[in-house]
Amino acid sequence: MSRKITDIRAREIVDCRGWPTVQADVYVDGVLAGRADVPAGRSTGLHEAFVLTDGDPKRYRGLGVRKAVANVEGEIRDALVGLDVSEQRKIDQTMVELDGTPNKKRLGANAILGVSLAVARAGAATAGMPLYRYLNPFGHVLPVPLMNFLNGGKLTANELEIQEFIIMPVGADSYAHALQMTTEINEQLRELVITKYGILATNTGDEGGFATPMKGIWEPFEFLQKATELAGYRVGFGEDVVYALDCASSHWHDKATGLYTLDGKSYERDGLIDLYKQVAAKYPLASIEDPLDEEDFEGFVKVTRELPQTQIVGDDLFVTNVERLRLGVGRGAANAMLFKVNQIGTLSQAFESAEFAYRHGYGVQVSERSGETEDGLISDLVVALNSGQIKTGMPIRGERTAKHNRLLQIEGELGATAQYAGHAFRRPR
Repeated sequence: MSRKITDIRAREIVDCRGWPTVQADVYVDGVLAGRADVPAGRSTGLHEAFVLTDGDPKRYRGLGVRKAVANVEGEIRDALVGLDVSEQRKIDQTMVELDGTPNKKRLGANAILGVSLAVARAGAATAGMPLYRYLNPFGHVLPVPLMNFLNGGKLTANELEIQEFIIMPVGADSYAHALQMTTEINEQLRELVITKYGILATNTGDEGGFATPMKGIWEPFEFLQKATELAGYRVGFGEDVVYALDCASSHWHDKATGLYTLDGKSYERDGLIDLYKQVAAKYPLASIEDPLDEEDFEGFVKVTRELPQTQIVGDDLFVTNVERLRLGVGRGAANAMLFKVNQIGTLSQAFESAEFAYRHGYGVQVSERSGETEDGLISDLVVALNSGQIKTGMPIRGERTAKHNRLLQIEGELGATAQYAGHAFRRPR
């Protein structure tokens, strides 16, 4: 059977915010074999790969992606037609070299990534396999979902500086059970929010968490604790539920003064670390993403050392870039990386970063972006990586439920060989 790429097409579609993004199609032997959508972030790191937009203020306020689409159907298509679709790394490297810039600025990471992901899907289709099995025949771990119950920061319109207050159902016995637990807790949280703030406070942010008028760091945890208990679940290490944060602290850090402003109070780095320690002393804080500014490797070393029970995840710090990760590993900054394929722009480079993390004892937390589509591809990626943890939003809208439902499908396909990561999410067995 032929495995040669015969055509590549692309189009401008919209994500869950109504913003334009790229969808790419890869044809093998004249037949559409793979299609993929490119997600986009609102809360982005300085070192992420470049998203090419049109810049025309009369159309989508300059956010159109017709230039990226044209690059897919022009230079990228011309360079890849005739290549074997199974040679993922060669194809990705061809596109990186064709672009010729350090951050994919010329062709656009959104153009390159759409093709990279569609090629992987096409390779799986021609091999007659689901994507997770095509990428790793030993993939079998179903991840613990990090459920974003309360939204803040750039992902919603409220006064919470911290971007995500998260519940992790580590005590579930399957992914299906994890979804049940979190939905039951969320319904209790909804009633608590209505009682105190009214029905309008149950509007949601970009990733499905409630966009309430809560402030600071303590009040959200009080609500999570009460909702979990009302749902009948135990909170604590070794129990049903633990907590996590995505602080996205670069967005409330003043680079000129070096101060962090949280709930009207200013903190130096050490003071903020002390605050996290106080939270961890009261609540089972299993994971913190981006607790400090994205350039503060020294601070990440300190917070990793001073919170030994808590996973410290680098998102803006590492941006799924193996060179940034190498800097962190060399210093002992953080002990896990966030895995976002669009931060680096090709599937091969993203997997290279994950493999480097694993080799050095770092965890890998696969993540959505706030601007998602109905494409559930990252669900296949998290199982292929056996990473044990995924951030993909609350299961309340189609762009989020697509990921959860895909994981339920995979759990069913794996049957008795499936393993829910549970308490071992940092180092799945």
